[in-house]
Amino acid sequence: MTQPIEDYALIGDLMTSALVGRDGSIDWLCLPRFDSAACFAKLLGDEENGHWRIAPLDAAAGEPCTRRAYADGSLILESYWETATGTVKVTDFMPQRDVAPDVIRIVEGISGTVRMRSTLRLRFDYGHVVPWVRRSDGDRVAIAGPDSAWFRSEPPVRTWGEANSTCSQFPVTAGRRVAFVLTWHPSHRPRPEPCDPFEALEQSRADWRDWASQCRYEGPYQEAVTRSLITLKALTYAPTGGIAAAATTSLPEELGGVRNWDYRYCWLRDSTLTLGSLLSTGFLDEARAWREWLLRAVAGDPADLQIMYGIGGERRIPESELPWLRGYASSAPVRVGNAAVDQLQLDVYGEVIDSLYLARSAGLPSERHAWRIQLALLDFLERNWQRPDEGLWEVRGPRRHFVHSKVMAWVAADRAVRTLESDPSLDGDVERWRAMREEVHRDVCAKGYDPERGTFTQYYGSTELDAATLLIPRVGFLPPDDPRVVGTVDAVRAELGSSGLVRRYSTGDSTVDGLSGDEGAFLACSFWLTDALHMTGRREEARALFERLLSVRNDVGLLAEEYDPLAGRQLGNFPQAFSHVGLVNTALTLASPD
Repeated sequence: MTQPIEDYALIGDLMTSALVGRDGSIDWLCLPRFDSAACFAKLLGDEENGHWRIAPLDAAAGEPCTRRAYADGSLILESYWETATGTVKVTDFMPQRDVAPDVIRIVEGISGTVRMRSTLRLRFDYGHVVPWVRRSDGDRVAIAGPDSAWFRSEPPVRTWGEANSTCSQFPVTAGRRVAFVLTWHPSHRPRPEPCDPFEALEQSRADWRDWASQCRYEGPYQEAVTRSLITLKALTYAPTGGIAAAATTSLPEELGGVRNWDYRYCWLRDSTLTLGSLLSTGFLDEARAWREWLLRAVAGDPADLQIMYGIGGERRIPESELPWLRGYASSAPVRVGNAAVDQLQLDVYGEVIDSLYLARSAGLPSERHAWRIQLALLDFLERNWQRPDEGLWEVRGPRRHFVHSKVMAWVAADRAVRTLESDPSLDGDVERWRAMREEVHRDVCAKGYDPERGTFTQYYGSTELDAATLLIPRVGFLPPDDPRVVGTVDAVRAELGSSGLVRRYSTGDSTVDGLSGDEGAFLACSFWLTDALHMTGRREEARALFERLLSVRNDVGLLAEEYDPLAGRQLGNFPQAFSHVGLVNTALTLASPD
């Protein structure tokens, strides 16, 4: 049976992550990085594609735990099973790594006696390769090609091989703890030094407690904001500061559909909103690291600017399909890599320049080369903003003159003007950028606005709408009380609304995005609508929508990319950074006195 997406919780070590189901099964784990091949891929296939379940012996397949929650201010998951013979807790976490990545699962008896079973089914290369498993000094080691994984328990429990799996069975009584440790490392290297799982648990608690204590947000909805910030931290690749858009690939935007993409990379479209959420909540180190990742990634010929990069700043993200995986809920194809990396999206120039402007305004130390990069990007954009592109949503239909792309070209020129006005010592022709700003503004208002309907449209000459136009007041293109802004908010809400939430755009015209099928309400856009309602003076409506969005979170506070209001299910890759950034920024908006 396929578990609902919202039945999963996230654990991670700031270099990769895993998804743990309510049934006690880890169904997704990529090692050693977020974008590495999975060794547990049941999420996108079946049990034979790899998973690791720990549950009471008598628990049926798919049977969920009684309750679960994260330990306060951490990414340590605690799941409780209440059985007829007693209660047991399973604690799942990945300690911030020293050398090798570890997945640690500690089973602890709370009351009575509970017989437990662990079934570990390792499958490297996205569930395709069955490793050779052997004993070594009382532990198990699984090897296939470049990958190896060491598996042990502390104290040792009865373990045996069965059906290409490693099985363990043992009783726990009140106060007894049994820890399992799975450690990955390259197969050609010596075995890594084993960690103490119980010491690692205490250190992980301290690490997360220290990190969460930096948070400066003390407004309403603090628990939701904190959980979203922890999720953003969990999706951050610590060595570079890059933030993955999600932990997964190919979770569908429509069950059974083809809109299945790999989101384990870093999108430039997320940069300004992500940076703003980190700066506003006190996480300056993370904001600085994200800014530095951004500068490294975009360095080079401005004409070669990509919409996304690897978590280390890699440019090549070739897309391919994995035919041996049937897809989540039979939603095929399963894709790794992302061909949208080759698209032209002119909005990213504005997003990068806006991010660097925001960083400078917030007082992050700036470097001269950062401004030179911005000037090069501006020079390219000045010569190319009139071109059609694929737009923010990475459509795979024809290029068009998307309104949001033009608005972000205006943002690029506007932020350049503001920067030069605040620091005239910098190189740059402020009059040149003022002229560009005015030209783009006139063009958008003349060609991207439908005066009969009183709304901005998706692209020039279109009757379709786009939720990205909700950002027009946020970026300062027009003031919130401008009738064109109010009209756009009302139109988007009416025409793209879905049970109170908002879709990105209409998928009825397949010539726009070049894809068949439909998708759910887009959660980031629904947060943008909340912001727009608040900015246009409808504060009670904004608060009601925000609380509706909070109710969409799963039991441990996580959000996917989309939501199906009719089925009451989350859709798309999970957890989604863009959704959690939206939650944080909207909470900040609602908490502001203005």
